Amino acid sequence: MNINIYGSTGTIGLKTLEIVEKNFSNIKINLLCAKSNIKLLKKQIHKFKPKYAFLNDHYKFINFPGKIENTYILNFEELKNYLLSSKSDYSVLAISGYKSLYYLEHIISNTDNLGIATKEVIVSAGHIFKKKNFFKKTNIYPLDSEHFSIHEFFSKIHYNKPIKKILLTASGGPFYKRKFKTLKNIKFNEAIKHPRWKMGYKNSIDSATLVNKCLELVEAYYLFNIPFDKLDILIHPEAIVHSVIEYENYITHFNLFKNDMKIPIFNFLQSTGVKNRKNSKNLYIKNLSSLNFQNVRNEIFPIYKFFKNIDKTKPQNLIKFNIGNEYAVNLFKNKKINYTDIFKIIQKVTSLNLNYSVNTIKDIINYHEEIEKKLQNI
Repeated sequence: MNINIYGSTGTIGLKTLEIVEKNFSNIKINLLCAKSNIKLLKKQIHKFKPKYAFLNDHYKFINFPGKIENTYILNFEELKNYLLSSKSDYSVLAISGYKSLYYLEHIISNTDNLGIATKEVIVSAGHIFKKKNFFKKTNIYPLDSEHFSIHEFFSKIHYNKPIKKILLTASGGPFYKRKFKTLKNIKFNEAIKHPRWKMGYKNSIDSATLVNKCLELVEAYYLFNIPFDKLDILIHPEAIVHSVIEYENYITHFNLFKNDMKIPIFNFLQSTGVKNRKNSKNLYIKNLSSLNFQNVRNEIFPIYKFFKNIDKTKPQNLIKFNIGNEYAVNLFKNKKINYTDIFKIIQKVTSLNLNYSVNTIKDIINYHEEIEKKLQNI
């Protein structure tokens, strides 16, 4: 069996490689794709000896030889052609941002089992997933802890009672006890200090603003066909319970496990059926003494009220919300705006009157690019 990893130098990619190395001797690393970390990619090539590798950064790519050791280095066109003409058993998509859409259809046609850790793919193209029956063509396996917990519950427990509500939990990030208006002068390094998860800077900031949970509601809507009026958010600082399923008969199920992304990745890969897996004791919950839950408060997370009022029947609005956030986070990272301006920019971008067609992946990419042009004037 083989696996392709898109985003091999990021947090999810590193954890996937670690798990494969320690637990799944039957899985061969076939393709590693990275954005720009050429130094780490070279180390991964030397260690895991994939058949192919790809570096997205064009200026660094031109200094790459056509082959490193026994690994072929592909350019973008070669990568697309390879994906269309080959088949992989497993793929992990962990490329941050909407540009992962450039690879999406090729990846889906290439793989039997796709683990997705990229929110933007489902948020921007979830309606295309349904339209083209991507969920039936490929086994889509969500790697976000919240959606993984729901996926596991529905696939393992056949409790066919009417659902009243599904709650996605949010740790609240580093500022869940502070009113939003007091956060104007928050620095980048403060915003990325997530109290529970070790993530990349964008996911960490999205957690602090609660944007990540808004995007995850969109994912849940598309992945599990659950209407938005049955989806909600619950602040849960311990990040042990990942989703809560409430039924009409007053029964509630809590889906809980240790806050470690290795658990969703491990479960995704274990369907290979290999028997010699090693148990990792540090993935079990220990010394669990209390669990706390709070409703989302508008004075702390104003983005949620704004998100709930968006017309979510139009995919364009969800795409604009997502793009506005991605653009604002980059401005904040580069010290061009204050932390609280992230919310203002999301509001402005979502209100843009750009209702172009988004009926294909190409349409969605064009829509993203048109909005990015408009953003130069904001």
